[in-house]
Amino acid sequence: MTDTATSSPPARSGNPKRKQGLTILVAVVVLAGLGWTAYEYLVASHFENTDNAYVQGDVIQITPQISGTVLGILANDTDFVKAGQTLVQLDPADSKVALDQAQAALAQAVRQARTLYANNGTLTAQIALRDADITRARVDVERTSDDLKRRQSLSGNGAVSQEELKHAQQQFNSAQSTLAAAQAGVLAAREQLNSNQALTEGTQVEQQPSVQLAGARLREAFLATQRAALMAPVDGYVAKRTVQLGQRVAAGTPLMSVIALNKVWVEANFKEVQLRNIRIGQPVTLVADQYGKKVSYSGTVSGLGAGTGAAFSLLPAQNATGNWIKVVQRVPVRIALDAKQLAAHPLRVGLSMTVEVDVSKTDGLALADVPRVAVVPPVALPTDDAAQQLVQRVIAANLGQSGAAKQPVKP
Repeated sequence: MTDTATSSPPARSGNPKRKQGLTILVAVVVLAGLGWTAYEYLVASHFENTDNAYVQGDVIQITPQISGTVLGILANDTDFVKAGQTLVQLDPADSKVALDQAQAALAQAVRQARTLYANNGTLTAQIALRDADITRARVDVERTSDDLKRRQSLSGNGAVSQEELKHAQQQFNSAQSTLAAAQAGVLAAREQLNSNQALTEGTQVEQQPSVQLAGARLREAFLATQRAALMAPVDGYVAKRTVQLGQRVAAGTPLMSVIALNKVWVEANFKEVQLRNIRIGQPVTLVADQYGKKVSYSGTVSGLGAGTGAAFSLLPAQNATGNWIKVVQRVPVRIALDAKQLAAHPLRVGLSMTVEVDVSKTDGLALADVPRVAVVPPVALPTDDAAQQLVQRVIAANLGQSGAAKQPVKP
């Protein structure tokens, strides 16, 4: 039996192509991870994105300030209107009647005030007349007193009869009564003069309180006639028209809305974890679903909301309940748009937008610290200048020539 040495079979070497492929795969994964990490750190971390963003704008309601019947509707939905253009015309008949009544009331008030001023002279003359009566009465008292004393001195020797003495006494008593009446008349006339002067002292006719009250009512009636025509406060497009011809509308009833599409903005609702680096003034790139990625808008962060949407909702969340579940909140961020881009590609209120904020520079403010200048002009209302001029004309026409010469009405 031959003794042969048994040896183990040689180890099989691995597939070099397999090892090479695994090495390449691992290298690709590592490089991809490094690339993604570098992208996140160098690029993605400098931007905050959201598609929870919508176009917002000022929806200006057209509401009447007086009640009336609609006689004309001069604008419809989708129409473009200019500031000052009449949109709805109310029946002005009632307001014109009220204006005529107010003019008559002011004219009457002016003439009554003139009467008060004229009474000052009349009452002063009455006082002078009463003073003359007092002087005359005192003379009569002195005369009758001397007659009475003379007859009393002669009554002892029978030179004067009792009847004559009694008659002298009656004349003296009558003179004293006349003097007392004259003195009381002076006091009454002085009180009437003081009472009349209390209504006129320190004022002219046009500043007399009753004239001022009638003038205010005339201005109110005049403005009511001007408010029968409802005008557009700004340039914009009509929307939500609900008024109909012949409708009786009350003051404050919404009739239609005007939207200035050249002054819209975007309200982007970012998650609370995204607000860490968002600041006022940071540049923003926006894309509207209406136009797609072919059109992009340049914007600027103009402000951050003072609270989350849930805090201002109609039914706020009750987080103190036992079944509480944490929900990530969102805060609205206001983004101003470029006016030229809006003119080239107009947007409409409510359209969806995709927003990307460049947060690489965080040296701005998180909250505004100065008041913002209003971008919406005040609603066009009838001015009081024309009403005041009407009041002055009515006053001047009823002052009379002498009153107008002494107290000229300022234009």
